[in-house]
Amino acid sequence: MADDVILKVEHLCQYFKMGTAELKAVDDVSFDVRRGEVFGLVGESGCGKTTTGRSIIRLYDITGGSIYFDGQRICAGTRTYKDAIRAAKEAFRQEKKNIAAAKAAGAGEEECAERLKRAEDELHRVMAEQTACIRSAVDDHKNCNKKFAAAQMERVRAAFAEKKAAETDPEKLAALEKEEREALRLASKDRIMNKIQMIFQDPIASLDPRMTVREIISEGLVIRGVKDKKYIEEQVFRMLDLVGLVPDHANRYPHEFSGGQRQRIGIARAIILNPELIIADEPISALDVSIQAQVINLLNDLRHELGLTILFIAHDLSVVKYFSDRIGVMYFGKLVELAPSEELFAHPLHPYTKSLLSAIPLPDPVYERGRTRIVYNPIAEHDYSVDLPSMREVSEGHFVYCNDAEFERYKVELS
Repeated sequence: MADDVILKVEHLCQYFKMGTAELKAVDDVSFDVRRGEVFGLVGESGCGKTTTGRSIIRLYDITGGSIYFDGQRICAGTRTYKDAIRAAKEAFRQEKKNIAAAKAAGAGEEECAERLKRAEDELHRVMAEQTACIRSAVDDHKNCNKKFAAAQMERVRAAFAEKKAAETDPEKLAALEKEEREALRLASKDRIMNKIQMIFQDPIASLDPRMTVREIISEGLVIRGVKDKKYIEEQVFRMLDLVGLVPDHANRYPHEFSGGQRQRIGIARAIILNPELIIADEPISALDVSIQAQVINLLNDLRHELGLTILFIAHDLSVVKYFSDRIGVMYFGKLVELAPSEELFAHPLHPYTKSLLSAIPLPDPVYERGRTRIVYNPIAEHDYSVDLPSMREVSEGHFVYCNDAEFERYKVELS
């Protein structure tokens, strides 16, 4: 598996207005996903897992932070930059008050004027710097798809320029030019967000009941501008075969299928555009246990066959352990622990992670009789009144949200 990063989430904040209050659904979350891996995101209901996935795929406009896909920024929030400008203005006002107090106390005019000049220069510097960041963020957020389409068109032109330079037959050259025009038309409609697809939690709610399976699966190709009906039909049948369905299913409607089959249709719809990243938002939580195993095995097979990278969102830790290479644990909008799968289960450090792991039942009556359920109480576990926490690397690849005292304790615990 390659070590290059395909998805990078930096200080993601997703806040929602609730009247005069504000709900911090995701608050300063950072992680990266390497190409070809399965990254598990776990936590209890309401902790911000799904909101994180929906923010990455741009179903929400993020409040703050940046999201990079394949090196290009696709989401950007401006809250952090605006907060920095507000803080700079407040610091300037405070400095003016301090200067006025110094004058009243008998400080020299020249010294006070110099202090004021320094404060003004610092304010202007911060405002110019943060304003440039805001403009850049807005431009990247609005125009990431246009920039990607322009880059795709340049690649098409370069590829056909080489072919046309090597061709001497006028008829073949004309055919190449026609092929190039069609390729450019499709490239102009290409979007970087086509490279990210999502599998939703509820299979029946995510499928249009008035569309046939053929229309549901082929919709992405139609939107992208593909007009060749024979090609579309071939791709639909190919996707159905990949997910374990048959061509006869193409003319049926979603209500004619079981839950597991509907989820397979959702998976087929997600992979028909050859995405590089799949966001699987609890794709098995609404299914029976036996069907869950089938869907997980299907995703595992598709991952290796198509070279997919998967962000797997779930609350069932036993499934995540089996399926994921690395796991991030979320609690109340924060990422509290991140580690390779085996490391997280062998050496959990954050109290909330220990609480989650203690809740996993095992098919062993002797173990179950002695299993102790750990209850996580953040007020009792942490004292962040003075020593504030941050995400820190306790051991290689193992990150925990902790303060200085906890960091030292976790290092001792690991050693």
